[in-house]
Amino acid sequence: MSSESDTMATNGLSGYAGWLVGGALGGAIGAVAFGIVMWLLDPNVLSAAIPAIYGLEPVGPVGWGIHVAHGIGLGIIFGLLITRPLFLGILRSDAETDALARTGIVFRTIAAGFVFGLVVWTVLPLLVLPVWMDTIGGSGGANALTSTVAGSLFGHLLFGTVLGAVFVATVDLHDRTAETPF
Repeated sequence: MSSESDTMATNGLSGYAGWLVGGALGGAIGAVAFGIVMWLLDPNVLSAAIPAIYGLEPVGPVGWGIHVAHGIGLGIIFGLLITRPLFLGILRSDAETDALARTGIVFRTIAAGFVFGLVVWTVLPLLVLPVWMDTIGGSGGANALTSTVAGSLFGHLLFGTVLGAVFVATVDLHDRTAETPF
C-alpha cells in the first residue's frame, strides 16, 4: 500500500480514474480563471446570461456554479480524449521538426488544452448556443449572446491552457497506457 501511494505521489494520479479526477480538477480551475476574465469584462454574463440559457433567474452565484459545472464536464471530456491511444500517441510521438522535437509531453499537453479551448469556443458559443437560444427564447437573445461570446476567445483559450496545465501536473502521462474509460 505504501509503495502504491509513493508511486502516485511521485508520478501524479494514475490508474483507472486518474484522468477523471485530473480532468475535473483542471476543468474547474480553468473555468474559474475564465470566469474571472468574464467577470472583469462583463459581470452580467456570469450573473444573468448564463442562468438565462437554462431559463433560470439571476439569483446569487447560480451563473458561477453553472459555469464551473460546464468547466468540469469539459475537463472530463478533455481527460477522456487525451488519455486515449490516438491522442496519447500523438503527444508522445517523435516530431519531424526541431522545434517540436525539443518539446516534451508537458508542453504538448498544455498546447492540446489550448487547442481544446479553441475548439470549445468554436463549437459551443458560436454554433450550439445560437441554435439553443433560437429554440428556447427567440432570435434576439441568440444574436446578443453570440456577439458577447465572440469576444470570449481569450477566456476560452485561457480555460484550455489552464486545463491542460493542471491536467498534466496531476496526471502522469509519461508511462501511462490507455485504459478503457468505463
